[in-house]
Amino acid sequence: MYYTTILSIILIFFLRLTAIYAQTDENTLADIQPSDSIVSLDAVTVEGFRLSNKLRTFPGSLSVLAGKGLNLSDGTNMATTLNSIPGISMQSGTYATNRIVIRGMGSRTPYNTNRIHAYLNEIPLTMADGVSTPEEVDMQSIGRIEVIKGPASALYGSGLGGNINLYTPVKLKNEATFKVNYGSFNTLRNNLSGTVNAGKANLWGSLSHLQSDGYRGNNEYKRTSFLSTAQWKQTKWAVKSTLMLTDVHGEIPSSLSKTQFENDPRAAAPNWAAIAGFKKYRKALAGTTLTNIFSSTLSNYFTIHGKWSDAYEKRPFNNLTDHTMSAGVRNKLSYCLQKTDLIFGLDYTAEQYTWKLDKNEILLNENRENRNQFSVFGILNYRPSIKLNISVAGTLNYISYQLTDLYSANGNQSDARNFPFIVSPRLGFNYTATANLVVYASVGHGFSLPSPEETLLPAGDVNPDIKPEQGMQYEIGTRFNFFENAVEIDAGVYWIELNDLLVTKRITEDIFTGINAGKSRHQGFELLLRNRFFHFSSFPGKLTSTFGYTFSRNRFIRFTDDENTYDGNELPGIPDELLQLQLTWNPAEKIEVLTHLQYTGSQYLNDANTMKYDGYLLLNIKVSTQFQLRKVGHFNVFVGVNNLTDCKYASMLVVNAIGFGSNEPRFYYPGLPRNIFAGIEFRL
Repeated sequence: MYYTTILSIILIFFLRLTAIYAQTDENTLADIQPSDSIVSLDAVTVEGFRLSNKLRTFPGSLSVLAGKGLNLSDGTNMATTLNSIPGISMQSGTYATNRIVIRGMGSRTPYNTNRIHAYLNEIPLTMADGVSTPEEVDMQSIGRIEVIKGPASALYGSGLGGNINLYTPVKLKNEATFKVNYGSFNTLRNNLSGTVNAGKANLWGSLSHLQSDGYRGNNEYKRTSFLSTAQWKQTKWAVKSTLMLTDVHGEIPSSLSKTQFENDPRAAAPNWAAIAGFKKYRKALAGTTLTNIFSSTLSNYFTIHGKWSDAYEKRPFNNLTDHTMSAGVRNKLSYCLQKTDLIFGLDYTAEQYTWKLDKNEILLNENRENRNQFSVFGILNYRPSIKLNISVAGTLNYISYQLTDLYSANGNQSDARNFPFIVSPRLGFNYTATANLVVYASVGHGFSLPSPEETLLPAGDVNPDIKPEQGMQYEIGTRFNFFENAVEIDAGVYWIELNDLLVTKRITEDIFTGINAGKSRHQGFELLLRNRFFHFSSFPGKLTSTFGYTFSRNRFIRFTDDENTYDGNELPGIPDELLQLQLTWNPAEKIEVLTHLQYTGSQYLNDANTMKYDGYLLLNIKVSTQFQLRKVGHFNVFVGVNNLTDCKYASMLVVNAIGFGSNEPRFYYPGLPRNIFAGIEFRL
């Protein structure tokens, strides 16, 4: 098959380069310098398990991206970056319509992400209904991304897919940076950031703006965001604050039928184009962490955080106005000895969500929902020897919803939904067999709550029978390197058993509900291979490569819907294979050529597995050069082409789409054709 041929060629390429490198003399090996994009395993510091640690000793599957690994393209969309991590599939229909799937979790969510948890500087980005939008954080404002794959409720609360943790840059010197790039479809992105260090205080801020006419009709988009962190460190205590403000206005072209997708992919869906549908919103996020160092072994971290949003969406069937306010606290007490780390803490978040529906200025419905989430967690890390790290963790979770009906015309539908206590344990270990070989394994429990639409019955009443979906993950993997870290491999397999699967059902064009639909099984293999090759007499310059591969199988074990049995079928919306190859070539000291290849495998469009979307291959190229002008500053000039082969593909799919009336179901969001960009970055 096509993708098998591609994979074989790439593997032969890697084996050939490895063989060449193995013949390189020791003097060449000694000259190796770490890549800026993904540094040596021994040097990667992560925040997972709520303790700073090294990736090499982390007892589980975790991926870290930093530096050049965050800038694979023009930086206007997070999808290219996240899709470079094995096990993750981010589909992007438009700048405002995205879905992130980790290890098969979250594929059934129609237009957003709600089976993972996202954090910014340890402050929750995820709303109480489970919806996460990490893509709203401008890529220029991110210094590091950490991804924990699979259920991690014992570490970060609910989220069956895993966690995406974003961290702002850490700058030790005063500096100012301005970056601007322009590309096809009048896409303009600019960013101004700066750092001020004054004694024990540090202030960093970033102001970003992105706008585009869009490839399709009714597709204009504008986003302005401000992100800032401030730190003040003393000997026994420290304070760190984060503030993010976001203003978005995006037109909605929606998805297309097969006929439109094939014949007129630039068109918007007719009903959305007719009313010039759009969504606009403003959001604010803030949090402050107080760190107290009581002794060399005892410390406490107390965080208070809050979120606010005000949104309006104009739709063909009705208009949605919604407001969200939330506040929460988190406390973590850490006791660390030479062989033992003990952490105990609690999280509490209260959120109020108010929404109303209207059409032609006539009120159709109005509700308020109060949500409360509370969890108590504990983590024990034990190192009986220098080679072995054992982690035992667990959390007790409690969630409640209170619905207040503010629209009396349809009767009083006020009600409460208190979910039972959920216990989520986790056990993991990491064993350093040799200086170059590490083995890890873990087993953990996770859960995901129903969204507001899934909580309510079609008539608007609270569904008393809806349950959170819960699952257990089993994983085993290895990390090893050879040729003095010139070649690094991270490989693992996983098995997830999921019960009470939450399924979002579309009753009408504007009404969704949720059901628990039995059991599913998710299995997969993930591989990440990095190589650094340079100083070849037969090859000019330096060459760095990163190869990622994911194979997954996601099946219904038990699932019956509307008297249709789908036992044994594949879950729709999940590619069976994902492959990415990144080659970075420096033919000269200040010149870089980045080539990024991504293959997305085939995926089913419906539960019955009667419709399937074939795989596709994308190729991006980016060339940059750096230079410095005395008494002026440092410059980085770049130009690139996305989708070089002009592949026609769907960048996002709507699973189980329904055709209302005589219309075809609309499964497809057209991806961008070949497009170019260029820009400049100035650093003072």
